[in-house]
Amino acid sequence: MHHMSTTTKAGITELGSVIVPVSDQDRALDFYVGLLGFEKRMDDPYGDGLRWVEVAPAGATTGISLSVPAEGMEMPIGIDTNIVLMTDDIDATHEYLGAHDVDQDSEVMRMGAPVPPMFFFRDQDGNRLLAVQSGAA
Repeated sequence: MHHMSTTTKAGITELGSVIVPVSDQDRALDFYVGLLGFEKRMDDPYGDGLRWVEVAPAGATTGISLSVPAEGMEMPIGIDTNIVLMTDDIDATHEYLGAHDVDQDSEVMRMGAPVPPMFFFRDQDGNRLLAVQSGAA
């Protein structure tokens, strides 16, 4: 009898986290936890003085790992993360970020159905994120 497996053919079960390069993990936590209101899921030392820091919106399965490039490692900071963050109220999100001097698009992009309203914004290191209106706008 065949039952639905929770793993893929390669044994992969879920999207764990997306790594975003940052220059300073404490400053990154101020932005993602302090300003955006994400949860801090992990802040554990590993290797030679490194920290694994992971944040996520409450209830989200997949988190963002805020990673400082290791010594001698080529990892540009200030990238397009290609991360989409969903919001129930795109205008309120845009207004909130603007009130906190976040570097963001001056206006919400509205292309009309079926494309939801959206805008780009950047974190403390200039890493680009996309905010998108969830559900019916």
